[in-house]
Amino acid sequence: MTTYLVLSNIAIMLILLGVLFYMQKKHVSFSKRVFTGLGLGILFGLVLQYGYGADSEVAAKSTDWFNLVGGGYVTFLKMIVMPLVFISILSAFTRLNLKGNIGKLSGLIIGILVGTTAIAAVVGIGTSVAFDLEAVQIEQGDAETARGEQMEGTFAEVKDLTLPQQILSLLPANPFLDFTGARPTSTIAVVIFAAFLGIAYLGVKRKQEEHAELFAKIVDAFYSVIMRVVTLILRLTPYGVLALMTKTVALSDMGAIAKLGKFVIASYVALLIMFGIHLLLLTFAGLNPITYMKKSFPVLSFAFTSRTSAGALPLNIRTQKSMGVPDGIANFSGSFGLSIGQNGCAGIYPAMLAVMIAPTVGIDPLSPSFLLTLVVVVALSSFGVAGVGGGATFAAILVLSAMDLPIALAGLLISVEPLIDMGRTAVNVSGAMTSGLLTSKVQKQLDTDAYNDSENQVEVSA
Repeated sequence: MTTYLVLSNIAIMLILLGVLFYMQKKHVSFSKRVFTGLGLGILFGLVLQYGYGADSEVAAKSTDWFNLVGGGYVTFLKMIVMPLVFISILSAFTRLNLKGNIGKLSGLIIGILVGTTAIAAVVGIGTSVAFDLEAVQIEQGDAETARGEQMEGTFAEVKDLTLPQQILSLLPANPFLDFTGARPTSTIAVVIFAAFLGIAYLGVKRKQEEHAELFAKIVDAFYSVIMRVVTLILRLTPYGVLALMTKTVALSDMGAIAKLGKFVIASYVALLIMFGIHLLLLTFAGLNPITYMKKSFPVLSFAFTSRTSAGALPLNIRTQKSMGVPDGIANFSGSFGLSIGQNGCAGIYPAMLAVMIAPTVGIDPLSPSFLLTLVVVVALSSFGVAGVGGGATFAAILVLSAMDLPIALAGLLISVEPLIDMGRTAVNVSGAMTSGLLTSKVQKQLDTDAYNDSENQVEVSA
């Protein structure tokens, strides 16, 4: 009987995938197809959830087959992250319209990313206090316990490292190893390696221009090919979102999610406030925030549904360019934003956790010394956060360990992680685009006519 039920569920999934394929053939916009996949996934997941139960064998076996689509999509995204980050940084150096001092531009972009992350930490702290969130309010089940043990295992790998050693671990001792994503800090290591190659290219360009031209052509060729691969993967997004959301909803503990409803609401309030701060910064820079919202909607909606900052990088760069950001700065800010200063994952989330967990070990989370230390630690720990899955967890481990808070308690939120991660990812991408726009404005390289041109907008056509 179980086999027949599983087969029927697979058949339904194939029909839903067929609906998305039909929409694609009818040239329905990419954003509409993604949100359709999201909606169908939630509905089908609820049917499985209430029809069989989250712990049922039918739901488990059905979603295991669905994961061929959802898990395959995520695997393809992970496959392209390192090549994408590497070639985006390197191509930023080879683009002829990258003007000004490289170090100054990079420092300004990184400064904005880290600075907004510090602001995000303050927002997270304030929201946690306003909603009176405490870890003791959350019940700990088997899944939460297992998650906590997993986080403690990850913490064991970094707990004996001093701050200088942690900084040293960011450097690419073996860039080929980092291309495999073997270390939690592999992404930032690849960024540093690409930056070294870019600086070397600038030196060669001054002394051996013909060699530099050949290198630039090779980089541009690889850039075109990598972006084409990304486009192929992006075409799978509606299907991947459908399968992933079906599995997530079908296997979620709805009771646990209901109990954590206050944390979910508080998290989204904090994320909305942070997005509002992005708009406020752009307003202070003399840019129309309404224009930003309209032009950024496609890439932010993609980031929200796919939950991957890295997968959104090509759309991020294209969107910035449509808003008048020079090619080089767009590549820098988009790529740096994958591993440095993610406002949602590395700013708001760990700060909220720290405030929630502090009372369990007798620490007053409102003491000035604790708050100041927390903001500084969050900002410094925001380096090296991965762009595809696990970044928020790694950031939380670094912050909680630095604050001498129990790591395992962070596992209490496992049941709502996917739900919150959608909003966090969108805010991460918005932070990266904001840094590109502000840097361009400060450097007087922003094409304001392109920014204000309502027709010059990216339409995701993958």
